[in-house]
This record gives sequence, C-alpha cells and structure tokens, in this order.
Amino acid sequence: MAVENWVAKEVAGLTEFRRDLHQNPELLYDLPRTAQTVAEALRAAGVDEVHEGIGKTGVVGVIRGQSNASGRTIGLRADMDALPIKEETGKPWASQTEGKMHACGHDGHTTMLLGAAKHLAESRAFDGTVIVIFQPAEEGGAGARAMIEDGLFKRWPCHEVYGMHNRPNLPLGQFTIAPGPIMGSVDEVKITITGRGGHAARPEQTLDPLPMAAALLQAVQTLISRNKDPIDSAVISLCTIHAGNAFNVIPQAVEMTGTVRTLREEVRDMVETRMRAMVEHIALAFGGEGKLEYTRHYPVTVNHERETELAAKAAQEVAGVENVHLDMPQTLGGEDFSFMLNEVPGAMINVGNGPSAGLHHPMYDFNDDVIAWGCSYWTTLVRQRLPLA
Repeated sequence: MAVENWVAKEVAGLTEFRRDLHQNPELLYDLPRTAQTVAEALRAAGVDEVHEGIGKTGVVGVIRGQSNASGRTIGLRADMDALPIKEETGKPWASQTEGKMHACGHDGHTTMLLGAAKHLAESRAFDGTVIVIFQPAEEGGAGARAMIEDGLFKRWPCHEVYGMHNRPNLPLGQFTIAPGPIMGSVDEVKITITGRGGHAARPEQTLDPLPMAAALLQAVQTLISRNKDPIDSAVISLCTIHAGNAFNVIPQAVEMTGTVRTLREEVRDMVETRMRAMVEHIALAFGGEGKLEYTRHYPVTVNHERETELAAKAAQEVAGVENVHLDMPQTLGGEDFSFMLNEVPGAMINVGNGPSAGLHHPMYDFNDDVIAWGCSYWTTLVRQRLPLA
C-alpha cells in the first residue's frame, strides 16, 4: 500500500504552497491573505463553485462528479488559522510575521485538502458532490460554528462530513482514529470573589476575599475527585489569580480564570452546576459574594461509529491495515470540528507527522512528507464513499 500515483507530480507545488502559508500566518477570522490564496487556488484548479466569506472568512468549494446518480454529498474540512506564538524553528520558510506562526499544522491541513480538491476537479471519478470546507478560527474562535450559523449545511447539505489533523510523533504513513468521544469540551471560567478591602493591620474591619478564594480553589477540585465517576475523564484548571496592588492592603476582590474540559456532556453540565453553587456559597459562608461566568466554547468531539469505520477503511487502503490504529487515545484538548459532527454524521482522523515537536510549540513544523499521505486519504475516501457505478 502507498500514496496514490497522481500525488507525485503535485507534491513539489503543494510543498511550496504549504511553506508560503507558513511564512504568512494569520489569526482567527483575520485571514484576508490566506482565504484569498485558497480561493484563487481552487478556481485555478477548476473547482465548479468557490464561495468566500462563509462564517466571515471561510471558503467553500463545490466539486461535482462525473455523475450524480447517487444524489449524495460529502464534506471534507480543513482549518486555516495560525496561533499567536513566536516561531523558533529557524527554518527557511519560518514565519515572517513576528508573534504569529502555524504551530498546529493548519497550513498542512489546508494544503492537503487543496491538493485533493485539485485532483478531484481534474478526475471527476466519483458519483455525487464533494464540498471542500476551509474554515477560519479553529484556535479558539469557533469558526466551525460561525460557518454553520452562516448556512454551511443549509446551503450545501451533506450526508457525511470528515476532518483530519496531524499527530506529532505518530510515524509517517500511519493513521489513528476511534469512535465515540475523542476530544474534550472546552469551557472558560471567570470567578470573582468580592469582600471588603481595608488596612492589612486591621483585618477584623474587612472581609478578606483571599481566604475565600483559597477555600474555593481547594473545593472545586472535589468536583473531579468526588462528584463524578472516576472512569469519566475531566479536568478543572484554575490558571490565573489576580488580587490587590499593595503589600499592606487587603484587596476588595479576587478574580480567577481557568478552563474546564470533559468528555461527556453530562459531566460538563454537572461541573457547571456544582461549580456555580460552590462559588456562590463558599463566598457567602465567609460573608462575601461569589460570581461565576461560565462560557461554553467547544462541545465534546464525538466521532460517529459508522463514519469512523468508513474513514478507517479509506486510510487502510492508503496505508495498509497494519498502519491504521483504531484505538486513538482520548485527549482533553479541544477541536471545533465538534460543531460539524453535531450537525452531520462524520469522523476526524489523525495522520502521523513523524518525529516532531508538539502542537502549539514554538519549534513545531508540519512535516511536508505528510502531504502525499493526506491527499491520498482524502481522494480515496471520496472514491469509496461516492463510487462510480
């Protein structure tokens, strides 16, 4: 088993395209150059329709097969945005924009889907329609939700939708996937504990919010250790604490921020409910006031069982059965492809990036040798899911 033959003549150009994206990273929805570059490349490839500005700066390409007897449409999704990180790779194609870099491989994801779109538009060797979805703002901006709210699946109804992400230190030429919850929900918490400030030498005349915050900091961890089934994965990390400006002044208030990650929506609901009660009542027990702002960003990413099997089948044709692992470890990192999977049956697969720095690390770089494997996976998936009679 190996990558498809058509890829060989495209790899050099696709590598150049990927490195150009890497040199010119853009963040969240602010993707004028990236989105324009993708749209122009799709038009040059002969894609039937190219739509820009979906979900602010998303791009959608429509590719029709040789026939449409099946009446079926599948969606293939890639993310385009970079991260606010200073690159330290020293590569010739390193970021030319200070403080921004493609530290998660979205430049590679975009390139692999573009390569597949080019081949699909040339060959048309499928029965149905393929929607290629280039999404902004995966890194914290919920770009998938924005595209859906902008009519993505109403304008282009899909029977199935698939995503792919690179995985550092998974060997090149290997894939991994699993059904069910694979990535955690992503929630943000902001806690404000208000007391009554005053002179540090006269604490009896104050309501010191710091002991309230300390008690709460300890108590919320029992939501993980004592309020859920130990089999369920979840984490609460309170990561910042801000209070006061002077060594001899008891502050008026304490503010804490952090994140909650879970792998089941029921656990997510429990954590929010119980945390709200703790914040309010622990502060009240000290005579203060507690307020919780709980923001739900990304839901749990749940691969559909049937579509996971179909994705694995395509990967097995490309890489061989022995190189497709069906036991991908769960992670509490988040992924906004979850919004699409909540709308349309589908699955996300990981492709090996080989020896590599971790995602979101200043030394990370997408491995250009992965491009051929990712392109082959996408086109094989289309051929299997929309076979010509």
